[in-house]
Amino acid sequence: MSHRPASRLFNAFKPMFRQPLLRRRVQTAAAPEEASGFAKFWNSPVGPKTVHFWAPIMKWGLVLTGVSDFTRPADQLSLTQNLALTSTGAIWTRWCFIIRPKNMFLAAVNFFLFIVGSTQVARILMYQQSLKNAGEEIKAEGKELEGDLKAAEKKAEQVVKS
Repeated sequence: MSHRPASRLFNAFKPMFRQPLLRRRVQTAAAPEEASGFAKFWNSPVGPKTVHFWAPIMKWGLVLTGVSDFTRPADQLSLTQNLALTSTGAIWTRWCFIIRPKNMFLAAVNFFLFIVGSTQVARILMYQQSLKNAGEEIKAEGKELEGDLKAAEKKAEQVVKS
């Protein structure tokens, strides 16, 4: 008999243990149709009360940093770092459409991270290609000058002999 009051007490509090404390939903008197736009945003599964909102906010810092690097010369940019940003942006953009809850805000920031990283990678690769082309031009010009010097040397020897 002594177990019945304890089980009644446990049953009274049982609904509280179904969800973690911070994830409990508060019952409101307003119907979902009557909720304002801000209330819908505030209580959304990807709203400001969740990490699904704040993670993209912080990730915009990476995008803005990449955009600010557009003013830097390409020789000061890191190819591996920008490849990592491009890969991260591409992979997470795809995953944002698979994971639940769908988070378009996170998908947008990852897409822009991919675009910024791709632009920087293209700048770096074009710069490296221009260095290769310049090196080949310098070698070709050096060979021409070497030929001109040998011809001048032969003319000088002929002048000295005569």
